[in-house]
Amino acid sequence: MAQVYGWLLDDVGRVLVQETGDGFNLPGGSPELADADPVATLVREALEESQVTVVDVVFLGYEQVQRNGHWRALVRAVGRIGEFRPRHPDPDGGRLFGRLMTSLDTAPGLLRWGRSGQAQAQAAARIAAHWWGLPVYYPTAPASYVD
Repeated sequence: MAQVYGWLLDDVGRVLVQETGDGFNLPGGSPELADADPVATLVREALEESQVTVVDVVFLGYEQVQRNGHWRALVRAVGRIGEFRPRHPDPDGGRLFGRLMTSLDTAPGLLRWGRSGQAQAQAAARIAAHWWGLPVYYPTAPASYVD
C-alpha cells in the first residue's frame, strides 16, 4: 500500500478538499511504521495536514498504479469529520493547507482525478447518505473555507 486518502464529510454533507497552493487534494498520505493499519494512516494524516479528527471510516477500495516498476495500491476511504481543530502547518513540509468544504459533485473537478474521482465521490455519497444519513446530495450549507 502506497497511500491512503479519504473523502471526509461534515455533518451538513460537504467534503473536505485541501487547497495546497498548486491545486487541490484530499487528506491522506503514505503509511508510517507507527500506523497500525490504513485507518490509522488516514486519521494521522488528516490531523497533521488539515487538523481534523476522523470517525466512522469505511473503505471504498483501491487503485493499482505502477511506480518504479512495482505495483502499489492507492487506498480510498470515506469518513466523517469529528472535529475541526485550530489550523497549523503540516509537520511534513511546513505547508498550511486551506480547508475547503464543498459538495461531492464539485470535488472531483477540483481534484482532477477524472472518472476515477467521480466514481469515488459517488461511492462516498452512497455510503454517507445511506449509512450515516448525511445530506450529501443536497448539502445544507454552501461551499466555504473553514479557518
